[in-house]
Amino acid sequence: MRDKVLVTGANGNLGKKFILSKGDFDICALVRSEKAKNDLTSFVQANSIEDVQIVKCDYLDVTSIKELASSCRYALHLVGIIKENKHNKFDLVHKQTTKAVLEAINGSDIKKTCYISILGSKVSSRNTCFSSRGIAEKLFIDSDIPSLILQVPMVLGEDDYASKSLKKKALSRFGFTFRKFSLEQPIYAGDIIKVINIDIGRSLEGDLSPSGIKTLAGPTSLTREKLIKKAAKLLGARVIVFSLPLFLGYGLARIFEILFSNPPISRSMLGVLDHDDVIDPLHSCKELGIELTVLDTMLETTLIS
Repeated sequence: MRDKVLVTGANGNLGKKFILSKGDFDICALVRSEKAKNDLTSFVQANSIEDVQIVKCDYLDVTSIKELASSCRYALHLVGIIKENKHNKFDLVHKQTTKAVLEAINGSDIKKTCYISILGSKVSSRNTCFSSRGIAEKLFIDSDIPSLILQVPMVLGEDDYASKSLKKKALSRFGFTFRKFSLEQPIYAGDIIKVINIDIGRSLEGDLSPSGIKTLAGPTSLTREKLIKKAAKLLGARVIVFSLPLFLGYGLARIFEILFSNPPISRSMLGVLDHDDVIDPLHSCKELGIELTVLDTMLETTLIS
């Protein structure tokens, strides 16, 4: 019988990339809605991927997750948001979901878990997205199962939201962004997938693998303005980047939060996006066993299609 990996939030961009790159193991992919199940089923069929079980499941349904986890040996938790709305609050998506999943897999044959978090997350943060992520991280660290927590910044992958947004700004004659001197250190989605697959391989083979919180980012930290202009140059375009005052963004976000149940932007979301990302990822890369994709290659891979 082949090993099986439990994946929550499997219909997101990272989930699909992980399924597409999966190794010699089966996958039990959990999604929350019928729409997500149909979407992921179509993706799996279109790419002729075998040995993927797709299950619609409430992430707070401990009994159902426990039954599904009983045949798995590794768990990948990809559930997370940067903008909450009326139905999806940070406390629910990050804290409560994590507690339910950990309760469900406790006592199972799962040898290790992996949780993808955000660079800057910590329990004491005043930003509710960062603090709720920090609580989720602590829940994993304090559990009886070894856990690898990857804190990552902006993730650029083929056909994902961040790449599309960057491309749109780069192709605009005039680009508008909040605090253009904010530092970005984007990481290639494929590098995160490599880390996960390496860790799964090590864990299933019984090899020593790193646990705890690991900060991981791309090899280059640069201002948001320089990133947009670098993308524009690659695409053969020229753009003038204007910096909007951050207080204006927070003011608009507050109005949107009052008027809409699902606001286009929120104050917590702006806080996450405005976080200055500048770390040295070399130590984590050595521990995790990967070489990072350089920025030029990352942009060429994700922006030119």
